[in-house]
Amino acid sequence: MFNDRLRAVRINRGLIQQQVADALNMTIRNYQKYEKGDYRPTFEGLVEIAELFNVPVDYLLGRDRYLASINVIVDVFPENPPRRPNPHKN
Repeated sequence: MFNDRLRAVRINRGLIQQQVADALNMTIRNYQKYEKGDYRPTFEGLVEIAELFNVPVDYLLGRDRYLASINVIVDVFPENPPRRPNPHKN
């Protein structure tokens, strides 16, 4: 679930993998392993990713019911994100 949410939020924000890897100060290969589901970030890394994308950690972890219970709405839809970012998105 984390890897799908990570990919969806990255694409929704109009970023390519290299931009995210650079922002997180990691290699693109390691970042790609997050999106593939081969690696998972540390707690600190998870917080850094959530801050980078301005989403709750709970969203990245798939805790939708909890977020709904406290009336938090995230503007990313993880189901069927486009294959790549929209270059024309503001």
